[in-house]
This record gives sequence, C-alpha cells and structure tokens, in this order.
Amino acid sequence: MDTLLEQLPIPLLVWYRENARVLPWRSAPAPYHVWLSEIMLQQTRVAAVLDYYRRFLDALPTVEDLAACPEDQLMKLWQGLGYYSRARNLQKAARQIMDLHQGEFPSRYEDIRALTGVGDYTAGAIASIAFGQPVPAVDGNVLRVVARITGDSSDIASPAFKKQVTQKLAQVIPAKAPGDFNQAMMELGAVVCLPNGAPLCEKCPAAGLCRARLEDRTGELPVKAPKKPRKIEKRTVFLLFYENQVALRRRPERGLLAGLWEYPNEPSGVDWSFFGLRPGETWHAGTGKHIFSHIEWHMTGLAALADGPELPEGWVWAGRRELRERYAVPSAFRAFQARVEEGL
Repeated sequence: MDTLLEQLPIPLLVWYRENARVLPWRSAPAPYHVWLSEIMLQQTRVAAVLDYYRRFLDALPTVEDLAACPEDQLMKLWQGLGYYSRARNLQKAARQIMDLHQGEFPSRYEDIRALTGVGDYTAGAIASIAFGQPVPAVDGNVLRVVARITGDSSDIASPAFKKQVTQKLAQVIPAKAPGDFNQAMMELGAVVCLPNGAPLCEKCPAAGLCRARLEDRTGELPVKAPKKPRKIEKRTVFLLFYENQVALRRRPERGLLAGLWEYPNEPSGVDWSFFGLRPGETWHAGTGKHIFSHIEWHMTGLAALADGPELPEGWVWAGRRELRERYAVPSAFRAFQARVEEGL
C-alpha cells in the first residue's frame, strides 16, 4: 500500500464535506441520475452540463422513458453536448436494463460495467456513489492527483499507470464512504489540482503529503505523452434557402456525427453541381472551425437561394420551428447559425 495515499482519505473527506460544489446529481444520487451525469460529463465541463442534465431529466425522468424515446427527440435533447454516440449508448444501455434487469438499474459492479457505453470509471462511479460499494473511479482528474501526490513520473495516459492507480486506491478507499471519496478525488482534480495552469496548493487537503509540491515539481507532473497532431480537413458548407427554410440532410448511420442532421457539406473544391443543383443568387456565408478528437474541420460557407422546393434525395426543408424543436444540428456548424437565422 502506498503510505502517502494511505494518509489521504481523512483530510480529503473533511475538505470535500466542507467545500464540495452543490450539484443536482449529488443532491439526488439515484443510479439513473449518477449514470446520466457521468456520461454527460465525459469530455464536457460541469458548467456546460447543468442545463442539459435538468432538461434531459425533465423530458426523460426514468430509464423506461429513455429506452422508449424516439431517436430524433433524443438527439435534440443532446444537441450541443457533442460526442453524440454517448446519447445512443445511453439508450442502448437503458434498453439493456429494461430487457435484462426488468427495468431496475443493476447494483453489481460487473452488471453495471456490462452496460453499453459504461467503462471502468463510470461503473466505479455508479457503484460507489449510488450503491455504496468500495470501488475506485479513476478518471483523468484522479490520475493527475495521484501522480502529483506520489511524485510518479509515469505517463498518466498509459493503461499500466491507470491500472496501478486503481489498485492502489482500492486499498485505501474507505468502506463507509466510497462515493464521497471518489467524488472528492474528482473534485480535487477539477477545482484545486488543476489540469491547465498552476495547482492551487494552498487550498489542497493533501498539501502536506504531496511529493510534487514538497519537491517543487508541480509544473513537471503529471507526465503525459504528446498527442498525434489532428488531421485538418477543408470543407465547404452549403446553406440552401427556400421560402424561409434551410436545407438539411442526415449523415450516414456510421462514422463522425453518425445519423445527425447537418447543413450539407463536402470537401473543398465541390460546388452546387455536385448535388445536381443550379441555384439562383449565391453568396459567401462566412467561415468556421470545429475540433473533433482526431480531426479539425476548417469550413467555408456558401449560401444560395433555391429556384424551387425540389431537393436531392434524403434532404429536407426546415424552418425556425423545426430547427428549434425537431432537428438536432451539431454544434460543429455553430459558426454558420447566424447566417442561417438571417436566411429564414
């Protein structure tokens, strides 16, 4: 057992109970609520999630409601959060719960881990927070905290380091407060032991234990191997208008932004004739950039007025109401939203 981590639980829990942010899934830690919050928080900041979380639960208050939700409504509820496969996996898992567990959220770690879209971290979070099981929940925040406290210069992105940290925390997680311990570790990494910029060591309950602080190495730790540079794609976004409507098409069911509605777009060099269209007046509609995990889109907008209502197969017309209530257009196209509003 790591002696530094062995000393951590008591000061950490005292700090957490005095300083924890008030969050809705903490106030009502039902399994469904904890699960939803953890999936939403993947790749997304807490502040950005709060409104989505409340709106989602208002619309789909139970696992059964989620399982039965039409896909377009589900995507609309998720619109703006990105990584839409998370929402699809949520629904797949909800249907698993209905089919395999008679609608009751499973309480065993192994059964939670078997749900679609649920990894080790999410299963540990649900098992500990909702069911009081002493299972670690190790995410990026936790890896950073442990690397600094223990002075470990291993690559924190490596599976071996994550496995090692999980094993160490399993030895020190308090059996009577596993959920608070896991949330405290996450909280410490989110608000004190910061990922970008200097950690706020003067506020840290582990300041007296932390090797990175005592050895003046907080700027060096954690160590993380550099990511491969993202591929850059230049694309043209086509904004086609007709009688206060804009054209949308649905993306393929597999791949990036799978199954979502979008403003038609293609690699740069393509023009309207690619779609068999010969619109009337056309104009430049601005530029935009969107960063995905492994790719960047550098986009140029091209707008036009259609001569009539005919559209290529699979395209639809959408007015303001449809864009607001029905069709989920990814935030990748946010840079063009003002131009769309002008054209409607």
